[in-house]
Amino acid sequence: MREKKKILFFIYQMGAGGAARTLLNIVNHLDRQTFEPILVTLNFDGSYERYLKKDVKFIKLSTNRLRKSIIPLAKIIRKTKPDLVFSTIPVYNTIAILARFLSFTQTKSIVREAAYLGGDFKTNMKLHLFGMLYRTSHKVIALSQGVKQNLIKRYRIKESKIKVIYNPLDLEHINEQISTGILSEDHALIFNETTKVIVTAGRLVPEKDQKTLLKAFALLREKIDVKLIILGEGELENTLKDLTKTLNISQDVYFAGFVNNPYIYFHRADLFALSSLNEGFGHVLVEALATKVPIVSTACEPGALEVLADGEFGALVPLRDPETMSAKMFELLTLTEKNRHAMIEKGYERAQDFAVEQIVGEYENIFLQTIGDR
Repeated sequence: MREKKKILFFIYQMGAGGAARTLLNIVNHLDRQTFEPILVTLNFDGSYERYLKKDVKFIKLSTNRLRKSIIPLAKIIRKTKPDLVFSTIPVYNTIAILARFLSFTQTKSIVREAAYLGGDFKTNMKLHLFGMLYRTSHKVIALSQGVKQNLIKRYRIKESKIKVIYNPLDLEHINEQISTGILSEDHALIFNETTKVIVTAGRLVPEKDQKTLLKAFALLREKIDVKLIILGEGELENTLKDLTKTLNISQDVYFAGFVNNPYIYFHRADLFALSSLNEGFGHVLVEALATKVPIVSTACEPGALEVLADGEFGALVPLRDPETMSAKMFELLTLTEKNRHAMIEKGYERAQDFAVEQIVGEYENIFLQTIGDR
């Protein structure tokens, strides 16, 4: 019998972010006839842990401080002897690379970059330093073509070392969450036959620019009866709540915080809106397509442009332009049923391109190629 290849996955915690969700999908769907997954995190309890398959070897380091995790992780690498260490996000990639060096093993490494970072001199120099470490890794996974070009330009990594692999989408899980999900009693009252409902989801941070969405919503609310549900947590929550009061829309905007099942909200909504300034991929857009809801998004590079194919699968509007966003939201909310259905079905078809089976297959191929088994 062919010996299984051990893949050690390292991440800060299995929390509520997109990186943890991606790792969860990869780990759970790896071919168990070929691979043996090992998941290592710091000493935190993450909300996605309960979704891990039972056969995943799950190890928590004894520390919850990232800078103190290098030696413990190196010891685990030396003890478990994985064929490959896989990590994602620059700071965690740094830890994984250093730990692999200090393990003094033949283990190979792949790092994944999901963010479209850089611009100012200080950040670009920092990315160059990350790139110096990335170049010691055997392969670099870029989340999109835009991220790949950024890795070449700002991290100064050779194009031949980079492989573009999109985020995996577990359609079966999403459909199950939609069919079995139950809205809280308070939120269920928002959805009715007469009021239009817009949903957005993402961290409440400057780069998601929910301020523009709120301003666009205020303009839209002058034309139609509409509500806005904001899913997510973050540092700007109080600032955004204050803005709703200034705009006199607080009674129609609901801050729902983190929810375990966002898909039932997407599916029940009349429109999904995203106001980000940049997205490395825009996984939430793919999830929205999969829940069969029309989309309005800023043309944030590179993610939204790639996922929505320059507007073929969802409406794109300029950054920081509440007037245009409001007009486009009104247009989609007043589509005929026939046109709305056509838009939804086209978007759902696009979501199939990111099906977990296909994407994980791409990861399996790159794992085997890097290990030297294919």
